Amino acid sequence: MENDDRQIGRILSRRDALKLLGITGAALLAACAPEGSDMAEQTSVSVSPTTSTGTTSALPACVVRPEVTEGPYYVDEELNRTDIRSDPTSGAVKEGALLALTFNVSQVSNGGCTPLEGAKVEIWHCDAGGVYSDVNDPGFNTEGQKFLRGYQVTGANGQATFLTIYPGWYSGRTVHIHFKVHQDASDSGREFTSQLFFEDSFTDQVFAQEPYASKGQRNTLNSNDNIYRDELLLDVAEANDGYAAAFDIGLQLD
Repeated sequence: MENDDRQIGRILSRRDALKLLGITGAALLAACAPEGSDMAEQTSVSVSPTTSTGTTSALPACVVRPEVTEGPYYVDEELNRTDIRSDPTSGAVKEGALLALTFNVSQVSNGGCTPLEGAKVEIWHCDAGGVYSDVNDPGFNTEGQKFLRGYQVTGANGQATFLTIYPGWYSGRTVHIHFKVHQDASDSGREFTSQLFFEDSFTDQVFAQEPYASKGQRNTLNSNDNIYRDELLLDVAEANDGYAAAFDIGLQLD
């Protein structure tokens, strides 16, 4: 697993990103509140073996999210699906702790944020053993398989929800999920690429279970991963048969 830390996007400091937020034509992501939100609603995501659902959540005041490297394992599979656990060629489902992941995507405009409909959100990550699909890597060859990859298009509420598994680990990287947000489903507009991370203490709890435990002790934590950013940390909670998390982002399109 080499070159996963190769920088493609520019990592923004919070100060730099806040400056860019007001510049016309700058494309960056932020967590933000819809105009007129009363901030009263709470995220609610349920998890089952086959489905996941989410309700519209109130988003906090705008906070910039940094762009980070795409890494070497992106493959444009064009898999429009909510449940990304399976390999569509064989039907085999990856084992692991269920994770319902909801993106709340907004457009930053006129000093506020509104839900962004029609944005394409892609995610991809390794399985419980640290292996990516459709890759010929020195450590494995999974070409032709397409597990743990997929995209969703946001609805009127700006949400895109996935059912996946808690990702595993591999040498040199902390636990993470890759994602892209395209301005629209045609891929013709701007796109933003980044990664999501997990609290180390929470990951330790998950990795005490199988199938993660059999891989042994990981060698990289958030503290010694050179890509990790606090602003990209997921707040994960137990939910029914697994775990759930929501991530609030906004795309400046002006």
